[in-house]
Amino acid sequence: MLTERQLLLLQVIIDDFIDTAHPVGSRVLAKKGTIPFSAATIRNEMADLEELGFLEKMHSSSGRIPSEKGYRYYVDHLIKPVSHNKYRGIVSKLVQEGIYEFEQIVQMSAEILSELTSYTAIILGPEIFETQLKQLQIVPLSSQTAVAVLVTNTGHVEHRMVSLPEAINASDLEKLVNIINQKLVGIPIVKLQNIFYTEMADIMKRYLDDYENSLNYLKAIFLTDYPVKVYVSGTSNMLMQPEFNDIDKVRSFYTLMDKEDELIKLLKDSTPGIEVTIGNENEVEAIKDFSLITSSLRHEEEQIGTIALLGPKRMEYRKVISLLKGLSNEMTNTLYMWYKDKE
Repeated sequence: MLTERQLLLLQVIIDDFIDTAHPVGSRVLAKKGTIPFSAATIRNEMADLEELGFLEKMHSSSGRIPSEKGYRYYVDHLIKPVSHNKYRGIVSKLVQEGIYEFEQIVQMSAEILSELTSYTAIILGPEIFETQLKQLQIVPLSSQTAVAVLVTNTGHVEHRMVSLPEAINASDLEKLVNIINQKLVGIPIVKLQNIFYTEMADIMKRYLDDYENSLNYLKAIFLTDYPVKVYVSGTSNMLMQPEFNDIDKVRSFYTLMDKEDELIKLLKDSTPGIEVTIGNENEVEAIKDFSLITSSLRHEEEQIGTIALLGPKRMEYRKVISLLKGLSNEMTNTLYMWYKDKE
């Protein structure tokens, strides 16, 4: 348990590092006069915070920087989001003007967010969450191949050539199609991967003789390119951050930004509310030196999009969380109006 003095010091140190990007030393803090402690007291407390894992010592400097544990504690316990009015009414005004297509509004929202924060904004549009399975048919062409016919709720019909597992028989194939049409109709195609490994695996174990081959067959049918548009703005903002002078970090970041499928995996399962992942908490290797803040866009309790900001771990969390909440609310209201007009 941190003492009141340690809590104050941790907050001041992280605030200072966010502002300056320079390691924070005890003498500098004492001279600023923002905290009523001597340099010696600050130095001792900083040593304790380092020992507890909240700070890290830079080899090239006597100062310290926040660790990922320190940032996590800061986000969870020390910051109070501030109110920003810059975003209010911006998106809804674009809708009311009636001169923009919905895709333009989403792209402009990403641009607004990246401009207000100087980070990279990513928005997963509602197309990915609207496309749901309506019906599946599997038509065998030979003992080795078949055509899978997928029909979506948007009226899209897709034919996919697939190889039939040697072990699967006609009876299992028929059961497989029936199970899919009973259990998966109405579910967004992007959500199917998680279902395959949970509910579907359990069901197939009960009803199919060779469920493992059937499961692999099922994944081959559905796990192809997603029907989605990813809106990205502000990728060049990362070049302005001192943390990313390393060319390898920049290269891996830009490579990720070019891979829509990776961005979809990163954002498609955003939880309700604001979610902050810091450094190594991110599963994607290319952003383990970043912080990612996401908020899901929802319509009648269903996720229909994700809005996210990607920046350095030294992110202005207080400002960014507030802005993201505000723009997320604006986008949700916009989507509500959009869906209402479609009804």
